[in-house]
Amino acid sequence: MNSPLRQPDFRWFFSGRLVSLLGSSMAPVALAFAILDASHSTSDLGIVLAVRMIPLLAFLLVGGAVADRFSRRTVLVTANLGAAITQGAVAAVLITDHYNLLLVAALEFGNGALDAFTMPALRGVVPELVDKDQLRQANSLLGSTKNATKILGPTVSALLVLAVGSGPAIAFDALTFLLAAGCLTRLNLTAKVVAQRSTVLTDIRDGWSEFRRIPWVWTVTISSGLMNLVQTGTWQILGPALTKQTSGVATWGFVLSARGVGLLVMSVLMYRLVVRHLLRLGQLMSALGALPLIALGLRLDAPWLIASAFIAGLGSSVSGISWDTSLQEHVPPHVLSRVSSYDDLLSYAAIPIGQLTVGPLAQAIGGFRVTAIAGLIYAVVAVGPLASRSVRQLPHGHSKAE
Repeated sequence: MNSPLRQPDFRWFFSGRLVSLLGSSMAPVALAFAILDASHSTSDLGIVLAVRMIPLLAFLLVGGAVADRFSRRTVLVTANLGAAITQGAVAAVLITDHYNLLLVAALEFGNGALDAFTMPALRGVVPELVDKDQLRQANSLLGSTKNATKILGPTVSALLVLAVGSGPAIAFDALTFLLAAGCLTRLNLTAKVVAQRSTVLTDIRDGWSEFRRIPWVWTVTISSGLMNLVQTGTWQILGPALTKQTSGVATWGFVLSARGVGLLVMSVLMYRLVVRHLLRLGQLMSALGALPLIALGLRLDAPWLIASAFIAGLGSSVSGISWDTSLQEHVPPHVLSRVSSYDDLLSYAAIPIGQLTVGPLAQAIGGFRVTAIAGLIYAVVAVGPLASRSVRQLPHGHSKAE
């Protein structure tokens, strides 16, 4: 099997993603400790996290249009340099003990806006770096890197915060963005020629038309949005609280680690796995994400909860790799970033709704019941797209959108 790493451009891209993901996996822990130490307020932390999410959603469609309109290398280099500047500024504020909520929130707002340009370009650039028959292997390598840094990054960050403080830890994140930008400048991609009569708004509308034209894309996207609606807020908010009641605080850490290990193990296995209908497999496996919610809702013992989290990680990894690969194989390259931006926007928009409603629902009918019901809904919604023939029969390795 010819490895994507034999391609010089992909090696540079892979190296850039590795250092960037390592820094990004460390930053949330460092930022959380920094804000809590400086402000002694969980409200400040909530504001900063929300402020980062708002521009990400607001500018995703523009980011997709820009990534399809101009060189994705240029978009990625510019976004990484911008992130280096904003994170460097956050680090400087913290190191000099000049914490100010408005200033930090403004800088994180900038980071969220830069993410809106980075995400569509990342998914769109991979088909420019490797041959079509190497897309699954490329996404598996990138997924392995992402999942490994998710496991190692938070631990390294916590140790770094204890040793030298939060400011230097965030400064390291800024440095990784700078190094990533240097790697990305080495990509040898052909510059795009933009039609003179085309505008960004026209490109966004064209992206919507293309998104609606492909049934399997919008079917799975709607499913993802509903899955995020019932899962993300329930897991993030009720998960640690209910686990503490049934198994203790330490169990929650083991649960998260087990899920991370599952993600990593399957992303490695996906490098070798060959199936005819990759998207079908991804949807089936995504239903495994319901297991830890159901286990928690049924108040199962810690070993069962940890095992279910590991299995959920396996399923999530297959789902993510199969989705990225399917988009890259079947969506025309000139609209890939725009279609991806609509997918991301519609998938993520439901998350704040779930986060805001899960608390009142738990108070009304009980946290364990809400979690169990969320798990059941999640499983049904995950396999729902398989009712569509366009999802079930989408072939792996073909280039025509269906």
